[in-house]
Amino acid sequence: MFDVPDPLWPTVLLAAILLGDALISIRPPRFVTDCLDGVGFPLEWGWTLVYIKVLATAGLLVGLAHPGIAAATNAAVIGYFLAAAYSHIRARFLGSVFWFNCLGMLALSVAVFVGSYLV
Repeated sequence: MFDVPDPLWPTVLLAAILLGDALISIRPPRFVTDCLDGVGFPLEWGWTLVYIKVLATAGLLVGLAHPGIAAATNAAVIGYFLAAAYSHIRARFLGSVFWFNCLGMLALSVAVFVGSYLV
C-alpha cells in the first residue's frame, strides 16, 4: 500500500499548478478555449474541467496526511493527462499547447508519482 508522499514538496507543487490551472479555467484565456475547441471539447462543458482540477488539488493535499489518497489522486491526474494527450493526437491538434501544456503536465505528474512513491 502507498504511504503519504515522500518527499512532500513535489505533490504540493503539482497541487499548486493544478489549482492555478483550475483558476485560469474559470475564465479561460484564448489559448485554453482554442485548445478545447481544437480537440472538440464543448466549451459549455469547460466548467467540468475546473471541478476535476479542484478535486485533484484537494485529493493531493488531503493525501499529504492520509496514506494512499495522494497516490490514487496522482494516478488519476496521470490518467487525465493521458486522456488529454489522446484527444490531442486523435484530433491532430499538435501545436505548442499540446507539447508544452499537455505533455508537460503529463511528464510532471509521472515524475511526481515516480519520485514520491516508487523511488
